[in-house]
Amino acid sequence: MPDHIQLGGHSLRSHGAKLARFHMHDWVILILLAIVDGCLNLIEPFHRFVGSEMMTDLRYPMKKNTVPFWAVPILGVLLPFSIILGIYFRRRNVFDLHNAILGLLYSVLITGVITDAIKDAVGRPRPDFFWRCFPDGIPNYEDNTTRVICHGEKSVIREGHKSFPSGHSSWSFAGLGFLSWYLAGKLTAFDGRGHVAKLCIVFLPLLAAAMVAISRVDDYWHHWQDVFAGGFLGLVVASFCYLQFFPPPYDLQGWLPHAYLQAVCDARDNVPLQPIAASSLRTRPSEVETVAVASGHQDGSYARNTSTILDSMEAGRRNGP
Repeated sequence: MPDHIQLGGHSLRSHGAKLARFHMHDWVILILLAIVDGCLNLIEPFHRFVGSEMMTDLRYPMKKNTVPFWAVPILGVLLPFSIILGIYFRRRNVFDLHNAILGLLYSVLITGVITDAIKDAVGRPRPDFFWRCFPDGIPNYEDNTTRVICHGEKSVIREGHKSFPSGHSSWSFAGLGFLSWYLAGKLTAFDGRGHVAKLCIVFLPLLAAAMVAISRVDDYWHHWQDVFAGGFLGLVVASFCYLQFFPPPYDLQGWLPHAYLQAVCDARDNVPLQPIAASSLRTRPSEVETVAVASGHQDGSYARNTSTILDSMEAGRRNGP
């Protein structure tokens, strides 16, 4: 963690550069993942055998995308990013901002690399493969094997061999699934108080991701197995990436990133505590009453016991300019 943590001062200006340098290798790997994913999109996918009898299930009409390709990064990346940024402007916690963005980008890029690698390796034909292969509707097959002899546009045929798994589904569930985890932590949805309205907010991103996934079946770009596998893949990766940076939402400290809690531990003996004003404690009772931070750590791990350190930090931030 950064070498010095000041109570009440965790802005992008004060600690942003330190956090970026501390996670430099993570950002480098993130760039490499983006390059790998770009290369996977240039590779020719495996052309799985398609015979005349198989064409019966691959004659669905070619339709335009209900959700265009360019809309997926907006829903899966920019929308969660804007919400994360909005929470930063409210709480001014650069640890939360940095780790949430890093986790979000890792979620979508790891999912993208796995999805595109499987697409290229499997080469499953899309439900509308017949019209991609024979755009004029006149089929042509080999005499002995009945293998298709496509005479359509090469790029369209190439895209027709990328049905499994669904990229729209995996990307949507990776980004919006991460957002659901993030909102669950910030809203303390599992605090035991029974506020079902919080769960409705948490499920909204998942509903949006599900609608995107269903559109892929409705547009005949994917089989239902492709959509199910893509959504499951994206949600699993999103869960791993979120829990890498944040405690589970049902944890007492579920609304704070691991890095912030560890930084508080590291600064415990070096930074004097500020007095806690009674009015400050009443400002956000849910946070002050439920959070517990580390009071000690060994070998890099921290034990979670109730402490006044975080209370002082929150009070200092609120009372600051």
